[in-house]
Amino acid sequence: METLIINIPDKKSTLVKQILKGMGVTIQQTNKTIPSNYKQKLARVSVWTDEDLKAFEEGTKAFENLKPHQW
Repeated sequence: METLIINIPDKKSTLVKQILKGMGVTIQQTNKTIPSNYKQKLARVSVWTDEDLKAFEEGTKAFENLKPHQW
């Protein structure tokens, strides 16, 4: 079996699908993403507060203050 992807003008889509189905062709529907799905995914993204970021800033400052040990 072969897979074929074709672009059909909207006005002719129904007619072409009917002809292809009559010939025994299986038509797979494409999964179109819905914009609301993206919004739902974005809503689940965690947001870091200033308090959360404070720990990183303190860690960076601690490394900057380190001096190499002299022998």
